Amino acid sequence: MKKTLKIIAILLVVAFIAIQFYRPDRTTPPIVQAETFEATTPIPENINRILARSCNDCHTNQTAYPWYSKISPFSWLLDDHIREGRHELNLSVWQTYTAKKKRHKLDEICEQVTSGAMPYDQYVWIHRDALLSPEDKRILCDWAETEKAKIEELP
Repeated sequence: MKKTLKIIAILLVVAFIAIQFYRPDRTTPPIVQAETFEATTPIPENINRILARSCNDCHTNQTAYPWYSKISPFSWLLDDHIREGRHELNLSVWQTYTAKKKRHKLDEICEQVTSGAMPYDQYVWIHRDALLSPEDKRILCDWAETEKAKIEELP
């Protein structure tokens, strides 16, 4: 039994070392200032703080990769979350969205934070400051509604 446990432990260590050689590409896409959300939308400071601490790592091309992003299999999970987040909403390419898509994404921002789906629980476990208070959620939803109305006013 002892010998079997020793072999299993050695195999696990070897496997852990081996998977370190398979890492996702952490290259962030370039930021074209004219395509960013900020290019045409002034963001109030309180909203900017909420977005910076709770959203930007996965929903912009300005990801701040933490130390654990260099360790597999955590790097795989993190890479998946970032790719999925950018696919769903990327504020770095906001100006490439149609008016209809922008309105829909602003609705989704409110839906996702109100339901507690965003930010991801796994993200909040490590980034405790990313947790949104009920007040943060209300402020974010009010802001999203205001921005949506501005988009609807445009021809």
